[in-house]
Amino acid sequence: MRIRPARRIDGRVCLPGDKSISHRAALIAALATGSSQISNFSTSQDCAATLACLKTLGVAIHTEGPNVQVEGVGRSGLRSSREALDCGNSGSTMRMLAGVLAGQNFTSTLTGDGSLRSRPMTRIVEPLEMMGARVLTQNGKPPLAIQGTASLQPIRYELPVASAQVKSCILLAGLQAEGRTEVIERLGATRDHTERMLKWFGVPIETTALAENGAVRISITGPASFSTRDLRVPGDISSAAFLIAAAALLPGSDLEIDAVGLNPTRTQFLLTLRSLGIDLDITQDQEDCNEPVGMVHVTGKLIAQSARLQKSNSVEGRLIPQLIDELPLLAVVGTQITGGIHIHDAGELRLKESDRIKVTVKNLRAMGAEVEEFADGLSVAGPTKLRGAKIDSSGDHRIAMAFAVAGLIAEGDSEIEDAECINVSFPEFFTLLESIVER
Repeated sequence: MRIRPARRIDGRVCLPGDKSISHRAALIAALATGSSQISNFSTSQDCAATLACLKTLGVAIHTEGPNVQVEGVGRSGLRSSREALDCGNSGSTMRMLAGVLAGQNFTSTLTGDGSLRSRPMTRIVEPLEMMGARVLTQNGKPPLAIQGTASLQPIRYELPVASAQVKSCILLAGLQAEGRTEVIERLGATRDHTERMLKWFGVPIETTALAENGAVRISITGPASFSTRDLRVPGDISSAAFLIAAAALLPGSDLEIDAVGLNPTRTQFLLTLRSLGIDLDITQDQEDCNEPVGMVHVTGKLIAQSARLQKSNSVEGRLIPQLIDELPLLAVVGTQITGGIHIHDAGELRLKESDRIKVTVKNLRAMGAEVEEFADGLSVAGPTKLRGAKIDSSGDHRIAMAFAVAGLIAEGDSEIEDAECINVSFPEFFTLLESIVER
């Protein structure tokens, strides 16, 4: 994909459904009793993989455009499959579906593409085996062979890393365990879409603040039976981030994104942009499926520069779990901000679809940025005039989209290799971006 420099961004858009919420809506609806209608379901390949796995497990699913009807089979209604369940590139599908399958009285195999088969899965193996399932891996990586049991035991589990996928895996297994399952988060708040979706479907789940510095306990009592619910998935705020950053970095831009999810565990990117001096407004005006929804308005204008320079532009510690998907994009933004940006405590980026620290550093240097790489992050000098370059996406959708934004503000054209990898999360990205770009 060739990216040409842009003059500004102008327009008003709505986005496809949130990928994280769509995964959970489909999985929980499949375990409910009855039919659920999900509108504005994500168009991503990742969420298509979740639907395909559920179909293979005997769940009837009818799709018409962005509308998905799921015929729930109840907690024990899934049927075993002789073939491996293909999760594609989706770590969310694999980790959360593993929690569901741990409570089924049959053996399942979960696999995926080359990228997914290289990603560590030991974080879900320990808690699932503590609950009574047996999980076999290939040196800690997929494929996973899960020998489930209808008699899962509840556990109290403290997350060793801040991971919404691991938390969700345990909670979905806890739906099927006899008694109270507890997950403790001490290392920073992670996305709470699973808790919100379970509440939407009527599952009793509690979140309790603990005394220790922001720690929380999430509790679920099983076995839980629940009925279906219809819902509308909010627009994907992680997808919106790329359009927002493009508008923020191009002077004179004016962009409104409507009906987008504003879950507080997902809006830290917006708050970070504000702290860097970028002018944007956030307005919440409704709720869908227990998720706050509203509008984001961003202009290509920097504000409060002199006051902001009194602080270092550092992102680290407890903020990292709430920014993990946007950190490569934030590094691109940092090239245009006085003082640059410094990212630490983000070693998790090396375990994503690509080594996002290494690939981000490589591509920023190719575009003329001054970057220092650390084991757990990177430091970007700014402001810097970027130049067009050949971009290595490493087959990683978030890298491809982050550097499409960089290409818009660079001098000269940029070429993104393997740009079709964006289909994993946001197939409409290039088309939608072109519709609001002015040159």
